[in-house]
Amino acid sequence: MRTPVPGSPRRPDPEARERAPAIVLWVTVALIVGVATLMLLALAGLRPSSPMVMPGYTRWHGDYSHVLSFLAWTLGDTTEPGYAHSALAGALMLLGGYAAHRAFTANEHWMGFPVTSGTGLFGRAVGSAALGLVLSNLAWGWTIAVTGMWQPTFVPFASVPAAVVLVYGGRRSVVLTGAVMGAVLSTPIALVAVNFGCRPLGLPPVVGATTGMALSALIAFALCRHLPWMPAARVVVPRCTAGSAHHFVDTARQGPRWLARRMLADFTDAQFIGNEWASAGLLAGTIISYLLNPAMEGDVGNLLPRLLIAQVLTAGLAVTLWHRQWATYGWYPTFVPVVSIAPATVLAFGGTAQAIIAGAVLGALIGPPFAAAVARRLPKDFHPFIGNVVSMAIATAIIVTTLSVTPGFG
Repeated sequence: MRTPVPGSPRRPDPEARERAPAIVLWVTVALIVGVATLMLLALAGLRPSSPMVMPGYTRWHGDYSHVLSFLAWTLGDTTEPGYAHSALAGALMLLGGYAAHRAFTANEHWMGFPVTSGTGLFGRAVGSAALGLVLSNLAWGWTIAVTGMWQPTFVPFASVPAAVVLVYGGRRSVVLTGAVMGAVLSTPIALVAVNFGCRPLGLPPVVGATTGMALSALIAFALCRHLPWMPAARVVVPRCTAGSAHHFVDTARQGPRWLARRMLADFTDAQFIGNEWASAGLLAGTIISYLLNPAMEGDVGNLLPRLLIAQVLTAGLAVTLWHRQWATYGWYPTFVPVVSIAPATVLAFGGTAQAIIAGAVLGALIGPPFAAAVARRLPKDFHPFIGNVVSMAIATAIIVTTLSVTPGFG
């Protein structure tokens, strides 16, 4: 498959970016969150009466002889960054991302935000991530059988493999190197962090999973400097540095429409896709799975509507709070609390109203600027996603721990 060549990197021009008044953005957020909340609460009430009409699907227990279950589990792992495990959602997310990629290469007006940071490397990045995910489940799936518990075998799909491709390009050697590093480094470090750190300490598993992503990425990019078959780092990705040129081009007016699109796209930024079509597929598949086969939504269970409310709320708050940073840098990690702090807080405290609000508000305030601050301090041949996962791990641990000793939460 031929890799599309993106245009030359551009420097964002915040002075030329049109913005709606802040009050318009805040009113828009209130309307979106209000409507979404009502719909999700209605969804929670609808589920008990829904028939289970989807094909039988149960959790994969680490038995490699059950090939179809293994494949469904692996496909469902692509949605784990959003906390709901669903093969259907994973398939729809990837289809939406591919459609957006084809639209991007054809410069169609409906393409949405550029996938994979506008690099044109969607196929190579997702391919490396998918191969790393398969290798991860083949190499480490036995830990699910041994422990009888969820394990973070999904981490290669949202970490090292795609990041390596987005920094070093789409050569076959780069794709394979990223995939192997994801399975050999990211998964085992995350397994240790989750099982010997988070579970004994009572911390959310996302803390261990993102710790594994961060540490393995630091090791992987340091190793890439010395691997003789790796080319020079050349792909330009956003780094939250003023005046820094990159391929992600977003010049749309920052009004209500942009705000709604950005909130939606943030649901798939953890998978390095970051596009409305991919996110729409992810959410549609998740909701269908929730209604028609409870076994498909993972450990979230009946809390899924409340978890989604928290995610929508924190997405709206983060994008509105930091929309000027989007104009200044051309990209900003507003998705960080959507896939970490907000949902982790909901699950930690049983989906109470105070947990939803606290997780969403604190996540939006702390997560994005923390991630950006770390990303700016990384070497140029280290993908800035490291800042995102560092922020997820540390901010989630601090916020959940602090709330656990706060009256009304513990």
